[in-house]
Parts: sequence; C-alpha cells; structure tokens
Amino acid sequence: MRIRIVDAFTDRPFGGNPAGVLLLDGGFPPDHWLRQVAAEVNLSETAFAHPLPPGGDVDWALRWFTPATEVDMCGHATLATAHVLATNGLANGLIRFATRSGVLTALAEDDGRITMDFPTSSLTPVETPAEVERALGAAARSVHDTSPHIGDLVVELADERTVRDLSPDHAALRAYARRGVIVTAAAEDPARGYDFVSRGFFPAVGIAEDPVTGSAHTALAPFWAARLGRTELVGRQGGTRTGLVTVRLAGDRTLLTGDAVTVLDGELHTRP
Repeated sequence: MRIRIVDAFTDRPFGGNPAGVLLLDGGFPPDHWLRQVAAEVNLSETAFAHPLPPGGDVDWALRWFTPATEVDMCGHATLATAHVLATNGLANGLIRFATRSGVLTALAEDDGRITMDFPTSSLTPVETPAEVERALGAAARSVHDTSPHIGDLVVELADERTVRDLSPDHAALRAYARRGVIVTAAAEDPARGYDFVSRGFFPAVGIAEDPVTGSAHTALAPFWAARLGRTELVGRQGGTRTGLVTVRLAGDRTLLTGDAVTVLDGELHTRP
C-alpha cells in the first residue's frame, strides 16, 4: 500500500502541518492496526480512507488517528487526503467524505487549492480557569468552550507577541480540555496577509503542539468574525512551523481553504 506524507495549509514543502495519508482498497482494517500505523507515522494525524460504492451520497469513508487515539474531526488531514485524491486522478471537483462528524466535503480547485465545508463550532463563554492561565503563563482576555466534535478551549490572549512567545506547561494543560487548548489574538499588522493568529496544544490526545489545526478554525472563524466584522478572514497558526487558513463563515457552516504539498510518497510493507 502506498503511504504519503502531505504538508497541509502551505504551498511549499516543510511548512504547514504534515499528515500521513493511507488509501485502502476495501473497508477499514481492525482499529489496533490503524493505531499502530498512526503511531509508526508519528505525526499529529494520519488519515485512512477507502472508496465507497458509486451512486451514493458519499464517495469515500475517512477516519483520522493521532499517535494515541482516534479523533472526531481533523481539518489538515482531510485537506491532505483530498490533495492526494485530486493529484492522483482518483477524484475531481467535489469530494464527499463519510466521517464520525457526518458528511464533510472538499472541493479541489483547478489551481490546486482545496476548500473544505465543515460545521461551524458553537462558542460558549466560560470562566477562566486559573490553572489554565498558570499552565499557559499568560493572562486570558476571554475563554470559550467549543462544540462536542471539537472539544477545545479557545483562549484569547493580549496580542500576537504573547501568542508567539508562549511556552506552556503541557502536562498541566492536559486536564482542562476534552481535546486541546487553542490560544489566539488579533494580528499585529493585517497588511502581512492574515487577520488573527493562533497556536494549538493537544496533550490530551498525544500532541504537544499542532502546527495548523483546520478543525479549530471552525471555532476561530465565528470568534474573529464577531470581533472584526467580516465573514471572510485569514488565520495564521503555529509556532516554529506555521501555515495559513482562509476561512469563510456561512452560518452553520465554515469553509476552510488552503494549499497542500506532497513531500513523501512511499510503500507500506506491513499489511493488516
């Protein structure tokens, strides 16, 4: 079986967020094998997909695994999978995925960009846990909980520099979100090509920091749309490694657009 590593939300190798992509001929193998492959790949997410019978409402079944567990939703590995399907002639135009979060679609454009259609996350204001501020080493302006499929805390910080300079206590963060903690702030200078910044920490699912988290932008999109008064925005996520996500808020749906680059195309010698 061929296995690819794709850098998502970037137009150049070694940027954005890398994901493993494994296309299967038939149904999904046993979960323990999927977890072993994801642990071996050892990226924040590995996507597994197989084709579904033609003529139905969906085209491919899709699942995502971190090195430690399966997750309900992943943006960058969905983008990576759509990129592999489009660039290898296995799909064109609109691709419909059956996932644990319902039907998600990805539209492959002629210029190589891909736009995904995801459900918009809810945002529920919560009191700021003092332990989260201590773990982050920064004061929070606001804290919001997100929808069950996301399971993150969105923590607004003072400014872009504060987000960039964070060095959090990952072990302490583990107890304060179902999935992770997203920190965010307005861009210092929107003329640089982005409107807000973020970083994502996910120790609860075995990921210290995720460079670019597409699913988190389904919460960041309504958060910043309300503050900046626009429904189309660009977010820059990451610390050492960064990427750009274009978001467009469309009511209960969020459109996420980005580029992707295949950096490795190899063969997996172990079958289930």
